Amino acid sequence: MSKGNGQADISLEGQLKDPQLKDEQKRAVENELPAADLGDGFQEKNASAADSQGSTETGAEGELQKLRAERNDLFERLARLQAEFDNYRKRAAKENAEYRDYAISDAARSLLPVVDSFTLALKNSAAKPEDLRKGVELIFKQLQDVLQKLNIERIPAQGEPFDPRVHEAIEMVETNEAPDHHVLEELQPGYRIKGRLLRPAMVRVAKKTG
Repeated sequence: MSKGNGQADISLEGQLKDPQLKDEQKRAVENELPAADLGDGFQEKNASAADSQGSTETGAEGELQKLRAERNDLFERLARLQAEFDNYRKRAAKENAEYRDYAISDAARSLLPVVDSFTLALKNSAAKPEDLRKGVELIFKQLQDVLQKLNIERIPAQGEPFDPRVHEAIEMVETNEAPDHHVLEELQPGYRIKGRLLRPAMVRVAKKTG
């Protein structure tokens, strides 16, 4: 037993002293150990950077989706506002048209009695000229009352200083019968409603002679 061990020890010692055996054992150990990967740390770092880049891209995609949703919401709100404004414009135009129609109706209703008076005067055309004149004067007075109720007033012209805002000069006449640049004659009366000009008075204007 002891002898066998001694032989084994001698054999092992001989192997260790043999350089060729030592190199073979060294190569065997190196083959058994996993090869060192010098790029492990670098690859792990790249993997971490890739994960970070992927996370950034995901965040950017989410932000883009959010901006698109906000854009679509703004477009929808704009479309609703445009539709509401269009409806308001149509409603306002309709109301204005109805208001004009009703305003004309009120004016026409006020003039109907004057028309009735003219009709009666024409039926009585066989009356005396004096009676006919009185009838026309009454109708004219009736018409003046209607215009007054409608806030329509006649623009003063005869003998007034010429005012281009309310007078329209048809002719300049050299004369001493009226002051210079005063209305010498009214050819057609002018009217205004609530201070707003309906039509100017057509006049002849005096111009000082010499």
